[in-house]
Amino acid sequence: MLMLVVLVCAGAVLAQRYRQRWGGGEGELDEDAPVRTAREVPSHSTEFPRWTNAPGFEKDVFTFARLRYHRRYDASAPWQAGYCFIDFPDSDLNLSYRLQQLTSLKVDPDGRVLRLTDPELFDYPWVYVVEPGALRFEEAEVQALRQYLLNGGFLMADDFWGPAEWDNFEREMKRVLPGHEFTELPMSHPIFDCVFPLRVRKNELQTTNFSTGEQSQITGVTWEFHDGEECRDVHIRALQDDKGRMMVIACHNTDNGDGWEREQEFQYFFQTFSEKRAYPLGINIIVYAMTH
Repeated sequence: MLMLVVLVCAGAVLAQRYRQRWGGGEGELDEDAPVRTAREVPSHSTEFPRWTNAPGFEKDVFTFARLRYHRRYDASAPWQAGYCFIDFPDSDLNLSYRLQQLTSLKVDPDGRVLRLTDPELFDYPWVYVVEPGALRFEEAEVQALRQYLLNGGFLMADDFWGPAEWDNFEREMKRVLPGHEFTELPMSHPIFDCVFPLRVRKNELQTTNFSTGEQSQITGVTWEFHDGEECRDVHIRALQDDKGRMMVIACHNTDNGDGWEREQEFQYFFQTFSEKRAYPLGINIIVYAMTH
């Protein structure tokens, strides 16, 4: 018992030192923090289940790979949204656990954090970028992402709202894939039915931040307000290669990451948004990406 107390106290001290140097908790982690996996960062929510995979097959698994990026800084632009570590590490680890639990996929229990210029980018067939409404790719990142996508990689973009943030993301992706245009996916697309049948109107897949989600019991509001606009309409758009393979999916005017992150904190939010929207959609996207 004494040894357990010592270990717990030591862990708390290390976590506190990490926060003091690099930040910690949602929205506080410094973008240059030397983080390689989600398990390295203290949770700001609840503890995560741990699991192991068969010895010798540790790399033969699906890995939640989160991208770091640089933000556009423009004092004249009121839409400087964008933080590559939002919802981290909770969303990454919770979705990884649910994938392991609810599908036949074997999943890395630690997750991964990457830059587009990391040599090991091509080891991960699926990567996730959050709040890309103000991201700005450096030229080396443009080249790396183009090569990654055209050689079989898949990018999921999530949690950005309003026309200004969409315009910025679309402009950056046109730098990566000139000549390729986003198309809106109809609800009849197999991505909405490949694991969980999502036979609803697209706006019924909208996940908002947990605070607005909890209040929606009273207000009925499931959207966010950006640039003075009610972002009511969910858009799920895709970029395809010349053979019709999906390379990029963009979930606009919805926040799946909060649905994964906050699942254990609020019962209504979990039952309404995490369980019925964010998890089914996220799992469908991953399984579709890994099988097409």
